[in-house]
Amino acid sequence: MCLKREMGNPEQDHQSGRVKVFFALLSVYFIWGSTYLAIRIGLEGLPPFFMAGVRFIVAGTMLYLYLRAKGVPNPSRPELTGASLVGGLLLLGGNGGVCYAEQWVSSGLAALVISSTPLWVLLFSSIWGHRPSRIEVIGLALGLAGVVILNMEGDLKANPAGAVALLFAAIFWAFGSAWSRRLSLPPGLMACAIEMMAGGALLFVASASIGEKVNGMPGWRSLSALLYLIVVGSLVGFSSYMYLLGKVRPALATSYAYVNPVVAVCLGVGLAGERISGKGLAAMAVIISGVVLVIFGQRKG
Repeated sequence: MCLKREMGNPEQDHQSGRVKVFFALLSVYFIWGSTYLAIRIGLEGLPPFFMAGVRFIVAGTMLYLYLRAKGVPNPSRPELTGASLVGGLLLLGGNGGVCYAEQWVSSGLAALVISSTPLWVLLFSSIWGHRPSRIEVIGLALGLAGVVILNMEGDLKANPAGAVALLFAAIFWAFGSAWSRRLSLPPGLMACAIEMMAGGALLFVASASIGEKVNGMPGWRSLSALLYLIVVGSLVGFSSYMYLLGKVRPALATSYAYVNPVVAVCLGVGLAGERISGKGLAAMAVIISGVVLVIFGQRKG
């Protein structure tokens, strides 16, 4: 009995790992689905890049200080560089683009555009030698067709800046996710802390460069949304996502993309009075079908 305890039980470790992956997936599925509405509410009193910068600087610093207090060492220079690159792509390019677009585009519609992320991950993975299966190719074509349909939706046609920002947000997030598996990153949660601090710093630079200003003290709704984004969206959600990227295939890690839109649309319609057109719903069905094919059609190994 003691010998087993000292050596560990591989079967129990495997089962524990599966449980952690399961709960991490639940986190990114439902928590991130809710963050689109939280961003929308936060923008009532805060400019987009500044709000996102505060979110990730605070969350990243809190996590970093906690890890250092627990004795986790500082990352090496290559790890610091890798984490900063990933943080810039995911948080400045990805999340920053979503925050910028939600000034004009509804939270549900933003989630629908970002749901194309696994399709872009598949394209970028081919750069590093991934050969897509026939099912993946069909899913990719179907999903991209859904994106085309979605961009005919009225709100996106009326707000081209928001549409372009969302498209590039999905591309930056996908490229950062695919590239992260080939970069030297700090172990464990330290990677999340550095990525959030680096991404937050870059978001502040972007905020200053376009002249964002905070006019007065934000209201309680905006501040409550920001607190939710820091604690739940970042410390729980982003950490869960980075854990998944290190443990499972990128397409499974990004499978949140076909759950988030449903959660975001339901919350937007139910709590914020947003509306989604029939064309938007049709595009959601097409995109999600394509994403499902991409995820479940992956080659083994």
